[in-house]
Amino acid sequence: MSNKMWGGRFGEGPDRIMEEINASIGFDQRFFAQDIRGSKAHCAMLAETGIISRADADQIVAGLDAVLAEIESGKFVFKRELEDIHMNVESRLADLIGAAAGRLHTARSRNDQVALDFKLYIRDTIDHLDEQLAAFQSALIDRAEEHAATIMPGFTHLQTAQPVTFGHHCLAYVEMAARDRSRLRDARKRLNESPLGAAALAGTSFPIDRERTAKELGFDRPTRNSLDSVSDRDFVLETLSAAAIAATHLSRLAEEIVIWSTPGFNFIRLPDGYTTGSSIMPQKRNPDAAELVRAKTGRVIGGLTTLLIVMKGLPLAYSKDMQEDKEAAFDALDALSLSLAAMTGMVATLTVNETAMRAAASRGFSTATDLADWLVRSLGLPFRQAHHVTGALVAKAEKKGVDLDGLSLAEMREAEPGITDEVYSVLGVDNSVASRTSFGGTAPDNVRAAAAWWRKELERNAT
Repeated sequence: MSNKMWGGRFGEGPDRIMEEINASIGFDQRFFAQDIRGSKAHCAMLAETGIISRADADQIVAGLDAVLAEIESGKFVFKRELEDIHMNVESRLADLIGAAAGRLHTARSRNDQVALDFKLYIRDTIDHLDEQLAAFQSALIDRAEEHAATIMPGFTHLQTAQPVTFGHHCLAYVEMAARDRSRLRDARKRLNESPLGAAALAGTSFPIDRERTAKELGFDRPTRNSLDSVSDRDFVLETLSAAAIAATHLSRLAEEIVIWSTPGFNFIRLPDGYTTGSSIMPQKRNPDAAELVRAKTGRVIGGLTTLLIVMKGLPLAYSKDMQEDKEAAFDALDALSLSLAAMTGMVATLTVNETAMRAAASRGFSTATDLADWLVRSLGLPFRQAHHVTGALVAKAEKKGVDLDGLSLAEMREAEPGITDEVYSVLGVDNSVASRTSFGGTAPDNVRAAAAWWRKELERNAT
């Protein structure tokens, strides 16, 4: 029996193993809306250019709308033997309108059709992720405004470094998310060229209007080279690259949430909705949502790696290897979307233990740099000498079991005779934080101003 899709070239259909390895309908069916949208634009262009009749075009569009309604209602039956979303839609269209359905594929190939569908899908996904990242930023800005003056320890090497505010810490992730949005938007600009009309690889002899279909589908222009049009997957690679970086940012915050929620830190408490218990230890409140965000980053990075490996050795133009571009991309982008939703929820609902944060900031000699700066400003010491004097005082305080402000003035003068009691004004964490007024610094007024700026920036970008 001749294979229905491949026509007369093959006398027998594929055996079961070939069907199993070749079919993509199990995952590319999520392209249904994009596939039908592209087909309708192609059909309208074919009618306008006189390649098919207006009557056939009207039948095709009505039939495509009927197929779309069936899929959206859950009544459509996807068939593995038809391989992919394109042939499933076209076959059902033929059932509904008859021979006119066969005219839809004039002047196009599944090669440019799938490239189009994937571009439309990635573009839609970027828009959705951008909205999610904006919501994530908004949640962080809310917490930054709320905790502009909440003092916590700032860390380097996970060791206490200098006091900062929790609001300032939140705004650091707002900056990261802004870069993530910028990368995704940049990828969107570059992908916004329509491959429809490139056909299999060489273009077509029919008098098609690619400018018309590009405009109809919201693209800036058609692609310029038919070979590249059907073999390009840079738009997926760029999006996955941006997604991997965004997921890495989420993973860093997830790690901090895990650390901060431990009894040793006790900086935050996650609500019950983002934690789970233990099957054996009734006291446990595990930060599972944060841990899973941290883990899902591996799936996003893995999706990027998978597609890079798929594409690395392919000659022009289309090869069947490229069917493996979708599942990894779908999984990675789904994982990022879910992670963003979870992280935004955690940021918005976690409870901050201001007392524990402040106490931790007051330990670990976090104002040592303030002392060194005071020695430079007030006594005129070179910074390297001031650094040495401060180190000696830290060692003295550590030996005595006190923080720097627990040393007497006499003890301080043993290290540097010029020290006066004015030094105690810079050793408190409040004074330390308030003094960091340089642009981008952690002073509470800086944080409030930065949060207000970001709020306006979100509003501006939303318009």
